Amino acid sequence: MNYGTFAALYDELFDESAYQDWFDYAKAAIKQPDGRLLELAGGAGRLAVMLKQAGFPEVFNFDLSPEMLKLAMTHAEDAQIDLPLIEGDMREWSDLDLTFQTITCFADSLNYLKNEHELAQTFQQVYDHLEKDGQFLFDVITPIQTDDVYPGYMYNWHDEETAFMWSSFGIEGETHTVEHELTFFVYEEEIDGYRQLQEIHTEKTYDLKVYVDLLEKVGFTNIEVTADFGRSKDTEHATRWFFNATKGS
Repeated sequence: MNYGTFAALYDELFDESAYQDWFDYAKAAIKQPDGRLLELAGGAGRLAVMLKQAGFPEVFNFDLSPEMLKLAMTHAEDAQIDLPLIEGDMREWSDLDLTFQTITCFADSLNYLKNEHELAQTFQQVYDHLEKDGQFLFDVITPIQTDDVYPGYMYNWHDEETAFMWSSFGIEGETHTVEHELTFFVYEEEIDGYRQLQEIHTEKTYDLKVYVDLLEKVGFTNIEVTADFGRSKDTEHATRWFFNATKGS
């Protein structure tokens, strides 16, 4: 499996308008823009670069994938900015001797955790790496997305050198869980043909109360939940929730 190829393809295909929405949400919600900021599971660093370009003085990009971090380095160099990169697992990064005023985590990243225990682990790591009164901003897909929208969803795209097929399925016996089958066909000159690359991604979410209870158990306070990138308070019918929580004293 060529994960370097996958990383580049994901980065190329990702909807740029979504980055703008996350940027607008974060910029409006962050209370202390002069503080150190960490983009957790920041992938190829596109949002981190946007935040740095907007004047946030210290922005770090954290991700599990070295291939994604290489792309983040390229984007930072192209933008001529300094973007420190951190390779790590969001569930366990206690060896990172840094604290942050703001930690963000977007684009379904927390939905890739396998269970509530891993989610609680991640919340604890975030809490431990926030400064006093620090802010945690993140989003997750909702049960409406996993149960009603994704099952049976299909998306196909192609250009002259690449084709992409995305199919989503519900998983029998698994609550609020969906499986995405992602297939790329990439043209390679050396074989004068197409090579197939495939990945299976599993996403899981929970009822809103589960997220709030886990955050409160860790110690977060002033938990605000909105929808539509902070533009709506209708969380009952939302396909994505946005959380704004503060580290308690």
